[in-house]
Amino acid sequence: MHSILEDRHGRKASYLRVSVTDRCNLRCTYCAGAGDFIPHPDILRYEEILDFMDMAHRMGIEKVRFTGGEPFVRKGFGDFLIEAASRFPDMELCVTTNGTLIGGEIDRLAAAGVKRLNISLDTMDPEKFTRITKRDLFGRVRDAIDHCLDAGMVVKVNAVAMRGINDDELPAFVDFARARPLDVRFIEFMPVGLENGWQDSAVWRAADILAEASKVAELTPVNLDECPQHGPARMFTIAGGLGRLGVISPYSDHFCDTCNRLRLTSNGNLRTCLFSDKVYRLRPALRHPKLGLPAVEKIIGKASRHKPLGHELLERKPKNQGVCQTRMASIGG
Repeated sequence: MHSILEDRHGRKASYLRVSVTDRCNLRCTYCAGAGDFIPHPDILRYEEILDFMDMAHRMGIEKVRFTGGEPFVRKGFGDFLIEAASRFPDMELCVTTNGTLIGGEIDRLAAAGVKRLNISLDTMDPEKFTRITKRDLFGRVRDAIDHCLDAGMVVKVNAVAMRGINDDELPAFVDFARARPLDVRFIEFMPVGLENGWQDSAVWRAADILAEASKVAELTPVNLDECPQHGPARMFTIAGGLGRLGVISPYSDHFCDTCNRLRLTSNGNLRTCLFSDKVYRLRPALRHPKLGLPAVEKIIGKASRHKPLGHELLERKPKNQGVCQTRMASIGG
């Protein structure tokens, strides 16, 4: 019998990314964080997200990652996380954040059982951080990373790998991972969104990162069968180090055949593939007095069956153009 979340290629969705807002306090060009934001009445309420998670859990979702924009921009997000951790103790709950607003929330989130954080940090250079983000908040992010580690959280530092931006900083990133019990992961710059500066020459490819990293550190591949929580990342231990280095290669070496993700945007749209602009509008059914969650469940089942292979969309895109037009901040990554 096929799972309700199994697609035509035999892939079963078990991982849901939930964007709670498209707003962000940083202005990173590649993410296109500025622009017209979704009106507040169109944003899913926290109660609606919790009800959606309950339904998704019954449908086979085992892991939920909350994203933005920047999720901690949204008022009450810390309280919502604690409620979600209490309501779904058997689900793996994670957060992706830029780390600038989490400082005052870390201890109570850790105490509530929120143990996994991905923190975005594209540079080890404070001045470059300000140029990339248009905000002078590097020190706050660094302090947040150390605070999370002290609180016993599992921390992954994600850096978008970009030629001409941070490709000169590999030794600094390796030293950072060597000195701390965390993962530093480079994610290839993806052709998602309009006017985000993407072009093929800007992609710092995973193979090149690993070749260069091998010159500054002794790397040993991690058996991902023993660490399934790392998903598509290829991870490496660093000889003599506390942390690890990893690469994620959605552009140069796709992992579409094993994709297990669905995405719920902050305004209640379901996206089955990061590289597709196809959306399934769930909010109207969710808020309809006679439809509600049963109708949403049917829509999700149909959408899952038609989940595309993202690499086929990449292969058809025009040269040096984005594969989809929606800005990353609106999708939720």
